[in-house]
Amino acid sequence: QVQLVESGGGLVQAGGSLRLSCAASGIIFSQYTMGWFRQAPGKEREIVARISGNSVYTYYVDSVKGRFTISRDSAKNIVFLQMNSLKPEDTAVYFCAADIRLTPLSYRYWGQGTQVTVSS
Repeated sequence: QVQLVESGGGLVQAGGSLRLSCAASGIIFSQYTMGWFRQAPGKEREIVARISGNSVYTYYVDSVKGRFTISRDSAKNIVFLQMNSLKPEDTAVYFCAADIRLTPLSYRYWGQGTQVTVSS
Protein backbone atom coordinates (compact mmCIF):
# COMPACT_ATOMS: atom_id res chain seq x y z
CA GLN A 1 0.00 0.00 0.00
CA VAL A 2 1.40 3.35 -1.05
CA GLN A 3 1.46 6.08 1.55
CA LEU A 4 2.63 9.66 1.32
CA VAL A 5 2.62 11.53 4.61
CA GLU A 6 3.34 15.24 4.72
CA SER A 7 4.52 17.17 7.75
CA GLY A 8 6.08 20.50 8.62
CA GLY A 9 3.23 22.87 7.91
CA GLY A 10 2.20 25.60 10.29
CA LEU A 11 1.76 29.30 10.89
CA VAL A 12 4.63 31.63 10.04
CA GLN A 13 5.05 35.36 9.58
CA ALA A 14 5.77 36.82 6.18
CA GLY A 15 9.46 36.58 5.43
CA GLY A 16 9.84 33.44 7.48
CA SER A 17 10.70 29.90 6.50
CA LEU A 18 9.24 26.43 6.74
CA ARG A 19 10.44 23.05 5.59
CA LEU A 20 7.86 20.54 4.48
CA SER A 21 8.60 16.84 4.46
CA CYS A 22 6.85 14.00 2.71
CA ALA A 23 7.64 10.45 3.77
CA ALA A 24 6.89 7.83 1.14
CA SER A 25 6.32 4.12 1.59
CA GLY A 26 5.11 1.32 -0.64
CA ILE A 27 6.98 2.53 -3.73
CA ILE A 28 10.49 2.17 -5.07
CA PHE A 29 11.21 5.77 -4.17
CA SER A 30 14.12 6.32 -6.54
CA GLN A 31 11.93 5.45 -9.52
CA TYR A 32 9.32 8.09 -8.81
CA THR A 33 9.06 11.74 -9.69
CA MET A 34 7.90 13.61 -6.61
CA GLY A 35 5.87 16.78 -6.77
CA TRP A 36 4.67 19.40 -4.34
CA PHE A 37 1.32 21.01 -5.04
CA ARG A 38 -0.75 23.58 -3.21
CA GLN A 39 -4.35 24.63 -3.11
CA ALA A 40 -5.53 27.90 -1.63
CA PRO A 41 -9.17 28.49 -0.68
CA GLY A 42 -11.26 29.13 -3.76
CA LYS A 43 -8.39 28.39 -6.11
CA GLU A 44 -7.38 25.46 -8.22
CA ARG A 45 -4.59 23.19 -7.14
CA GLU A 46 -1.27 24.14 -8.71
CA ILE A 47 2.07 22.48 -8.94
CA VAL A 48 4.77 24.19 -6.91
CA ALA A 49 7.80 22.05 -7.66
CA ARG A 50 8.81 18.60 -8.79
CA ILE A 51 11.98 16.54 -8.72
CA SER A 52 12.93 13.51 -10.76
CA GLY A 53 13.76 10.18 -9.21
CA ASN A 54 17.49 10.69 -9.67
CA SER A 55 17.27 14.34 -8.49
CA VAL A 56 18.73 15.55 -11.79
CA TYR A 57 15.66 17.38 -13.00
CA THR A 58 13.71 19.93 -11.02
CA TYR A 59 10.91 22.29 -11.89
CA TYR A 60 9.48 25.29 -10.05
CA VAL A 61 6.48 27.43 -10.74
CA ASP A 62 7.58 30.99 -11.44
CA SER A 63 6.03 32.39 -8.28
CA VAL A 64 8.37 30.38 -6.02
CA LYS A 65 11.61 30.43 -8.00
CA GLY A 66 14.48 31.64 -5.86
CA ARG A 67 12.50 31.12 -2.65
CA PHE A 68 11.61 27.41 -2.55
CA THR A 69 13.90 24.42 -2.97
CA ILE A 70 12.81 20.85 -3.55
CA SER A 71 15.12 18.00 -2.59
CA ARG A 72 14.94 14.34 -1.76
CA ASP A 73 16.68 11.85 0.48
CA SER A 74 16.47 8.51 -1.25
CA ALA A 75 18.02 6.69 1.69
CA LYS A 76 15.09 7.76 3.88
CA ASN A 77 12.38 7.97 1.19
CA ILE A 78 11.63 11.58 1.99
CA VAL A 79 11.09 14.59 -0.26
CA PHE A 80 11.49 18.08 1.16
CA LEU A 81 10.26 21.52 0.23
CA GLN A 82 12.32 24.26 1.81
CA MET A 83 10.29 27.46 1.71
CA ASN A 84 12.04 30.76 2.41
CA SER A 85 10.89 34.37 2.21
CA LEU A 86 7.32 33.25 2.60
CA LYS A 87 4.52 35.54 1.50
CA PRO A 88 0.86 35.65 2.51
CA GLU A 89 -0.01 34.44 -0.99
CA ASP A 90 1.84 31.20 -0.23
CA THR A 91 -0.92 30.31 2.22
CA ALA A 92 -2.46 27.02 1.09
CA VAL A 93 -2.75 23.33 1.78
CA TYR A 94 0.39 21.71 0.44
CA PHE A 95 0.29 18.20 -0.97
CA CYS A 96 3.01 15.87 -2.10
CA ALA A 97 2.45 13.48 -4.95
CA ALA A 98 4.30 10.67 -6.69
CA ASP A 99 4.28 9.30 -10.19
CA ILE A 100 6.58 6.98 -12.06
CA ARG A 101 6.64 9.17 -15.17
CA LEU A 102 9.36 11.80 -15.50
CA THR A 103 7.04 14.70 -16.32
CA PRO A 104 3.59 13.54 -15.35
CA LEU A 105 0.52 15.51 -16.33
CA SER A 106 -1.26 13.80 -13.47
CA TYR A 107 0.11 12.05 -10.43
CA ARG A 108 -0.96 8.61 -9.29
CA TYR A 109 -0.36 8.89 -5.55
CA TRP A 110 -1.19 11.75 -3.20
CA GLY A 111 -0.69 12.65 0.41
CA GLN A 112 -3.34 14.10 2.66
CA GLY A 113 -1.89 17.60 2.74
CA THR A 114 -0.45 19.96 5.31
CA GLN A 115 -1.63 23.50 5.99
CA VAL A 116 0.74 26.41 5.53
CA THR A 117 -0.46 29.80 6.74
CA VAL A 118 1.62 32.93 6.24
CA SER A 119 0.53 35.98 8.18
CA SER A 120 1.25 39.51 7.03
